[in-house]
Amino acid sequence: MKMIVGLGNPGKKYDLSRHNIGFIVLDYFSREMRMPVTKVKFKSYTGEYLYKGEKILLLKPQTYMNLSGEAVRSAMDYYGIDPGDLLVVYDDVDIPLGSIRLRKKGSGGTHNGMRNIIYHLNEDEFPRLRFGIGKNDQIPLKDYVLMNFPKDEFEILRGSVQDAAGAIGVFIEDGIDAAMNRYNKVVTK
Repeated sequence: MKMIVGLGNPGKKYDLSRHNIGFIVLDYFSREMRMPVTKVKFKSYTGEYLYKGEKILLLKPQTYMNLSGEAVRSAMDYYGIDPGDLLVVYDDVDIPLGSIRLRKKGSGGTHNGMRNIIYHLNEDEFPRLRFGIGKNDQIPLKDYVLMNFPKDEFEILRGSVQDAAGAIGVFIEDGIDAAMNRYNKVVTK
């Protein structure tokens, strides 16, 4: 069984915020695959499906970003999911807007949601998809990540969200190495 987690904050006011790119990518993937993420379980919205012979769980924690690990740990324990079968999709201010970086493991860096997941799992050896949201040194980080994407960035985001959803499909079918080889990319303006 594979578990795909999109990170974000619950509530309409955060729908298009930079911090919610994990939700945005997972929502796009679920729409494309016709796999609604609407069941409430594990302090999350979930969807459980069979995808090309692989059982998958889609998860959108509703705990707010900084407590995402509670939901992730609860679901992993319930289903006995191995950390190598987990893929977490989240925003990253340290890579350019629209860039995608998949990794097998790593620290949480400055991302409190990832740091909380690592804390609750007591390990950092699980795949992740980092989605670049860019950086603005003139705006405090906590304010910047909660800002909505401006309309002039939508075109960059559209293609990158599609690529990130494609990377999820490759991860499910062929694993993290294949997804890394095919989808790691840097966007330049």
